[in-house]
Amino acid sequence: MLRSVIFSAVIAFVFFIAEYFYGNQFVHPLWKVMLLFYVSLSFLMHRLVDLGNQGKPERFIGFYMTFIIVRLILSVGFVGFFLYRGLDDRKIFILDFLVLYIFYTSFEMYGLNRNLRRDL
Repeated sequence: MLRSVIFSAVIAFVFFIAEYFYGNQFVHPLWKVMLLFYVSLSFLMHRLVDLGNQGKPERFIGFYMTFIIVRLILSVGFVGFFLYRGLDDRKIFILDFLVLYIFYTSFEMYGLNRNLRRDL
């Protein structure tokens, strides 16, 4: 969990710097809400992985696949909610959201591969 917090802090720092230098040209004003959404998903993932590792290790794959599906559905719902409400700069919002989605997915896959290599 500490790695996720550090990763989120680095991402927040990058967005702060980008917002400071480029303003709303590349960074949507709701980037903090998007980052909070991904921090929440990251916390949920850690809880599900811990729950999946308790008892039978075979349950881990099912828990992780369930989390991937839940993350995808929640992400589509999150974007849909804000688009339905009506946003300024929709393209920047979706681009920032996809960048965060790719970064967090890559980070989780890196962490998972790192842990699996250790367990082999």
